[in-house]
Amino acid sequence: MGHNLLKGKRGIIFGALDSNSIAWQVALKAHEEGAIFTLSNAPVAMRMGAINDLAKTTGSEVIGADATSIEDLENLFKQSMDVLGGKIDFVLHSIGMSLNVRKNNPYTDLNYDFYHKTMDISAMSLHRTLQTAMKLDAINEWGSVVALTYIAAQRVFPDYNEMADAKSLLESISRSFGYHYGKAKKVRINTISQSPTKTTAGSGVKGFNSFFNYADAMSPLGNAPSDTCANYCISMFSDLTRMVTMQNLYHDGGFSFTGISGDVMENFGDK
Repeated sequence: MGHNLLKGKRGIIFGALDSNSIAWQVALKAHEEGAIFTLSNAPVAMRMGAINDLAKTTGSEVIGADATSIEDLENLFKQSMDVLGGKIDFVLHSIGMSLNVRKNNPYTDLNYDFYHKTMDISAMSLHRTLQTAMKLDAINEWGSVVALTYIAAQRVFPDYNEMADAKSLLESISRSFGYHYGKAKKVRINTISQSPTKTTAGSGVKGFNSFFNYADAMSPLGNAPSDTCANYCISMFSDLTRMVTMQNLYHDGGFSFTGISGDVMENFGDK
């Protein structure tokens, strides 16, 4: 049951692919909390997913957009404001893709054309989205933008590959643009660093299941599931967090600040 935390607010949610995706859960929670919004994804991703089912459930309109295209993003914001009847109050950036990961290319032998695409899609797309919104004056004062990230931006997880570099850039963009957008329009920009989550994208990382189990054993609260991450995103979109900006916020059951856990130590005891 919702609490009307987003009643009267308008948004854009990027990246809902299927029910396993965090963006999908955010859309369900946002609808429950009284928001209206448009759903967007790249045309190729839209063909793979069931986004139209989500749109029907939430009473939303789907507007395809390639987040590497200024023209597509301009169209997305303009159409969204027209469909929703006003400026945007919140945006979820849940966009990431690595062909090097898909092709199992190791970090020490990357295809640089793929590398450029990873950075463009997974990180620069946030800057492009924010720059487009700012030029169009599309986000209301005290609006909120949240981008999903991962702790590999700060620590080495070898099989996360160059996505770690992309997440580092993503977090830097959120801080830098957060300053400028905050000064200009009081728009707040944050990243949420989520536990490993069994999404379509996350499960594509080599050794994902083993790492998922390790992180779960390391975290005092266990891995944070996608629906609780959605709740966190909703709180960041709401007026309850209106003075929070330029932050990287961990939502990982305590993993980020746990040096070692008893469960993990048991696997390295005396033999």
